[in-house]
Amino acid sequence: MDMCDFMRQAEKGEHFDVAEACDTSVSYLYQLAGRHRYASARMAKRLEEATGRVAEDSEGRLAAVPRRSLVRFPEIFD
Repeated sequence: MDMCDFMRQAEKGEHFDVAEACDTSVSYLYQLAGRHRYASARMAKRLEEATGRVAEDSEGRLAAVPRRSLVRFPEIFD
């Protein structure tokens, strides 16, 4: 699942939970989802973990967003 799909399917409270866990804003998450910004490697890792935790609580409705999909150069994770 990419960030755009995650933001579409997640509820507002889940957006807030991810943003709070990553010490960022919901607006930043929307910028990532729209590909207007790219996350740093550290932020991408935190987002992957936070979306994974939210996905576990969603009973299969959501999936974690892979960190490779959040950065400009995904090969940094190879």
